Amino acid sequence: MPKSKSVSKEAPKKSRKAAPAPTYDEIALRAYHIYLERGTTPGDPMQDWLEAERELSEAVQSTPKKTARKSKKIVSIAA
Repeated sequence: MPKSKSVSKEAPKKSRKAAPAPTYDEIALRAYHIYLERGTTPGDPMQDWLEAERELSEAVQSTPKKTARKSKKIVSIAA
């Protein structure tokens, strides 16, 4: 009797797209706002940058995905 190969039929895994990382300009703008919120007092620009990057990354991850809705077109034909 020949050996049969067992083939598992698992559902294909859906690829999870990674949330887009914040851009350089977005991080720079948020870091500047952090500086302004501090009252323009001297601080560590690197810490402002890292804080801005963290805030923006968390905001992107916590934002619910928008789903596209298909609109149904109603066509009426006048006789």
